[in-house]
Amino acid sequence: MSALTRNEAHTRARLLDVHHYAVTLDLTGGDDTFDSTTVIRFAARTAGDTFVELKPDELRSAHLDGHPLDPAALTGNRLPLTGLTEGPHELRVDTRMRYSRTGEGLHRFTDPADGETYVYTQMFMDDVQRVFAAFDQPDLKAVFAFTVTAPAHWTVLANGITHRTGTRPATGDSAAAGIWTSAPTPVISTYLAAVAAGPWHSIRTEHAGLPFGIHCRKSLAPHLDADADEILSLTTACYDRYHEKFTEPYPFDSYDQAFVPEFNAGAMENPGLVTFRDEFVFRSAVTDSERQRRGMVIAHEMAHMWFGDLVTLRWWDDIWLNESFAEYMGYQTLAEATRFTGTWTEFGMERKPWGYDADQRPSTHPVAPDAEAVPDTASALLNFDGISYAKGASALRQLVAWLGEKDFLAGINTHFARHKFANASLADFVDSLAAHTDRDVHAWADAWLRTTGVDTLTPRIEEDHGGWTLTVDHKGTRPHHIAVGLYDRDADGTLAARRPVTLDVPSDEVLSADGPRPALLVLNDGDLGYAKVRLDDTSVETALRSLSAIPDPLTRAVVWNSLRDMVRDGELEPAAYLATAEAHLPDEPDLAVVQGVLAFARRHIADRYLAPGERTVALTTLSATARALLRRTEDGTDPGMRLAAVRALIDSATQPDTLTAWLDEDTVPGGPELDPELRWRILARLSALGAVGERDIDAALAADPSATGEEGAARCRAALPTAEAKAAAWARLFHDDSLSNYLFTATAQGFWQPEQADLVRDYVPRFYPEATALATRRGPAIAEAAARHAFPAYAIDPGHLEAGRACLADPDLTPRLRRGLVDQLDDLARALRIRTPNQPTA
Repeated sequence: MSALTRNEAHTRARLLDVHHYAVTLDLTGGDDTFDSTTVIRFAARTAGDTFVELKPDELRSAHLDGHPLDPAALTGNRLPLTGLTEGPHELRVDTRMRYSRTGEGLHRFTDPADGETYVYTQMFMDDVQRVFAAFDQPDLKAVFAFTVTAPAHWTVLANGITHRTGTRPATGDSAAAGIWTSAPTPVISTYLAAVAAGPWHSIRTEHAGLPFGIHCRKSLAPHLDADADEILSLTTACYDRYHEKFTEPYPFDSYDQAFVPEFNAGAMENPGLVTFRDEFVFRSAVTDSERQRRGMVIAHEMAHMWFGDLVTLRWWDDIWLNESFAEYMGYQTLAEATRFTGTWTEFGMERKPWGYDADQRPSTHPVAPDAEAVPDTASALLNFDGISYAKGASALRQLVAWLGEKDFLAGINTHFARHKFANASLADFVDSLAAHTDRDVHAWADAWLRTTGVDTLTPRIEEDHGGWTLTVDHKGTRPHHIAVGLYDRDADGTLAARRPVTLDVPSDEVLSADGPRPALLVLNDGDLGYAKVRLDDTSVETALRSLSAIPDPLTRAVVWNSLRDMVRDGELEPAAYLATAEAHLPDEPDLAVVQGVLAFARRHIADRYLAPGERTVALTTLSATARALLRRTEDGTDPGMRLAAVRALIDSATQPDTLTAWLDEDTVPGGPELDPELRWRILARLSALGAVGERDIDAALAADPSATGEEGAARCRAALPTAEAKAAAWARLFHDDSLSNYLFTATAQGFWQPEQADLVRDYVPRFYPEATALATRRGPAIAEAAARHAFPAYAIDPGHLEAGRACLADPDLTPRLRRGLVDQLDDLARALRIRTPNQPTA
């Protein structure tokens, strides 16, 4: 299928005004295909030729202004429209379309728990063409109205309020069906059109005069009911806060949130019908940070109603105008409007490292790349990454610190007023900000949004004549407005904060003070900047000894990230990081900090940065740390921290005895009792250790015959340390194209285990040709899953790196797979450098 180029989109936008889509879907035709009819009303500004996009199973007919078009003219995903005259036109396209099993287009899922079926759209980027014919680019906005025929017991949701308007009676070959129509939308982009249909469990309310609803599949109903008050209260609190910030009111007629199965992203900002992955309907116990994460996603997607839906990017080079803003607003607004006030600590520990890592890879790109760097939709899809989300949000946080929130919000509201229900670019946005400040916002945008890489800030402290001075070495090009934290060690070992100072970098300013230097000096205290920060030697010694004594969790997050970067850059031994975690996590009160440190220590240090002979010692250290957290939480006052400790202990186990006892007793001594998530986590670790077999997995699946149970069983079967289990899993991954996106991911996650390097060694070179063929057959979503989850990440050796780099020369690599491999191979090279610092890996 041909990717739409920027030049083609620009040419078509100059030719056409698109007014209205009437889309009719019939979802009663079977398990594999559905019927789709589209009537598009549009106008040509001048005479000319163009095309409409669609990816049908069968193009039955097409009529332009009542005249038939030849279905055989469809080439790939393009149907030519030639000889257009100036003025209005009507295009009618009748097709049979194919359901998706990969989360793209119209995804169909049958719930193994009860046999009920659900479908939902994911139209993003260029997947609307899998559902109906469209002029598929973001700057050809139009009104959308849907008519959907669905099984009689289904409910249909769409962007606008839906009503059941009729019934199709049963006939000899088909059952009775319901006919649903949606209210027309305001003008929106094609990728934002949405439908979700099935026997939903729905909870509805009203707020600020609008209908609000939350929806999930029936088998999850008790779990949604348990959390409905929290979800709806977060939703309405964020809605109210956005109306305090923004002068433009919410622009759509309702606000539904549907938690849908096998969703590839965290959520999608379809106006009036936000779709979320239904793991956010918690079947098992979760930590408070996971609840906060769900709340942030709710706030993020609601921000998109303004950033992305009301005002939409003109072309995909301005992805950041959607994602960076929603990311920043999600974290900031949740902290302002709800009980989750620690959002920026979580951002610092979980999201910001994502941005830092992405920005140091060969695949990095500017937050706002030049339009020429995003020549088509295939290249644009690669930029939904840590740069567009985490780095972009960090840049905006720095902008607010530099500009001031009042002027920032004034510029945003000017931007909405100027471009509502239309499209805008980076230049438009910067002009709106510049109207409210004397600062040079254009220069700021050039320095922050048009460049790549992470700056590094290093303090230089000199002591003399009863005082001390600070200068900052600045490696990089961007200006930074940061706080400097100064901490003294008290007699009892705690660290007391002096009054922080602000500093602009680069600058000729030298900070000087009388008296002894602080025991700990932290650049970017408060984490308002985006830069790697280093600690001077005295501060490193203080941090390693007294990190848990730093009073503010956000400062501790900055210091932990500094230590993390030092490990990744070969400036701190991985074992020293592990020792610091063992010393300080048992006293760390902030859950986001604990989870972030444990995740880095387990997934990167133990599994990749240490040689195999050192791994058992590292896992033993992590187990000891988890046990110390368990002892601290025996009184039941911090169940979230206890749950995090239990998970860490499971994942770090090197012997099966403790886990087997927990599984047999169905509880952890002192709690918690095992729920489905913990049972499957334990079984996965026991599978990797060879302590259970197929019969145990079958029994667990019989006890939990749910979708997550099927995923857990697939993960466990792939993790079994036998040649037969590996061969079967490999065949499912690379030769069973019926495997859904979620079952593919679960199988891939189980396949590669650090303990099983010898068993799977022969599969490492097989990965590259088979992943290349798979990506070509199954498309971008599976290509991304293959690169992320099926990549042999634990094969840390030069031969693997050489084989991977040779694969990058293959012209048949799809863009999504190539990008994933570039990132994975860069991480592999880094792991090799850390393991063997004196050996070249380039």
